[in-house]
Order: sequence, then C-alpha cells, then structure tokens
Amino acid sequence: MDFERLHPDRGRVSARDAAAALRESAAPPDDRPYLALNMVATADGRVTIEGRSGGIGNEADRELFHELRAQVDAVMAGAGTVRTERYGRLVRDPKRRARRGEAGLEPDPLAVIVSARLALTPDIPLLQDPDSRVVILTASDDELEGCRARVEYLRPDEAPAAPAELRERAARLVLAPMLRKLRHDHGVRTVLCEGGPVLNGGLLREGLVDELFLSVAPKLAGDSGPTVVSGPPLDGAAEMELLTVMEAGGQLFLRYRLPH
Repeated sequence: MDFERLHPDRGRVSARDAAAALRESAAPPDDRPYLALNMVATADGRVTIEGRSGGIGNEADRELFHELRAQVDAVMAGAGTVRTERYGRLVRDPKRRARRGEAGLEPDPLAVIVSARLALTPDIPLLQDPDSRVVILTASDDELEGCRARVEYLRPDEAPAAPAELRERAARLVLAPMLRKLRHDHGVRTVLCEGGPVLNGGLLREGLVDELFLSVAPKLAGDSGPTVVSGPPLDGAAEMELLTVMEAGGQLFLRYRLPH
C-alpha cells in the first residue's frame, strides 16, 4: 500500500516506511515513554459513525493503523474503545511480528488499557488471547476473573480509599505516574494511543503527548458524536508542528509533533 506524500516534499511512500518514521524519530524522556496518538476522523471532525470508528477509514488507513502498531513497545486505549471495538490480539500478522523481533521489539506489543473504574469484562477477545500481555491502569482495587491473557494492574500510589473516595479518585485518575511505571518497571519506551477522546484529553492536559497521527476521511458524519479530544478544556490551545501530509484514496494522513 503506497501513499502520495504531499508535504514536506512530494513522492511515494509505503505504509511500512511511513509508520517506521515514528520509531526512528522517537526520543523518550527519562521519566515516561514517548507517546503518539493515532486517530481517524470524518471531514466534520467526528471519530465515530453509528458509535464505531471502523466505518470511517479506508484500506490505506487500516494498513497504516496496523503498521503503526508494529513500531511501538505498547498500544494504549481506554476501556470504552476496547469494549466498543472488541480489541483482539494487537499484531496478528506473523510477518509483522517477525519484523518486530528483528527490530529488537517483543513480537507482540504490550496492551495498555486505561480503565479508572475497571469497567471491563473478561469476554473481550484481547483478554481471552493467551499470547497477549495486558497492563490495566486503574484506580479500582478489583481484578478481572477468567482472563486467558497475562494481565497485570497499575494503580495510583495511594492508600486504599473508602467507596465514596474511590469513586472520586477514579474520576481523576492521574496518568503521568503510571506512565513512569510503564517506563521504568516494564521497559516501555514508545506508546501508541488509540483513544478514545476522553483519554486523549487527559493525556494532553498532563502534557504527555508527543505526536498526533490524524487520518481525515472524505466523509461527513453529520451528528453530535465525539471528536478527537473531549473532556474539560485544555489549558490553552495545544500548538502543533505539521511534519508530513500524505494522501491515499481521497483520505488525508497528517502527522503532527507537539513541542514541549
């Protein structure tokens, strides 16, 4: 699958090479992984059609989606996204897993699920895949039963809270300390976050996002569905630097850097 590169210079580029630019340019800070958001949206800014994102992108978007997953140590998503999209094994193609090994990565990226209240059920395909490693970032003291995947939990470094306090703590899950644990305890240097919008907003408010890959489809959703970022307002607009623009099948593929 080739893309037409429009910026910074014109040319043809494969999905594999376009995705490899993420790993090649990633410079993880000492205290957390390097983190890129990957989102797809309609031309009117919506990230779902009839509640799901799958109907927005084209074949090129799906190819780049899987190639980006093949470049990172971990793939992160919120519980709502994992439930709705029915996440399974993150890298299914044996050739991609082999290429990951050749690049010094684990054959499968670590799956990181953000679920403050542990709003998950073990029947999700990812949690039933014995080849998958999953870390759940949560404020809940509970654990899931019946998972076939290898599941670990990262929780805030706080004393156990009473139920009312637990609900309040879950609503304000702070991600920076947990990303530090991913970096130092799990060796995670690069993370690809696939949303959803509330998680994206939380990461941006804490200054934890380094890049944004945004695919813009030639479609209009025409509804009041979610956008790329939601939640409380950011502390001022997040300025971004445009790195590349590509096109395939009428869909635009934008890559931005967020200066820190």
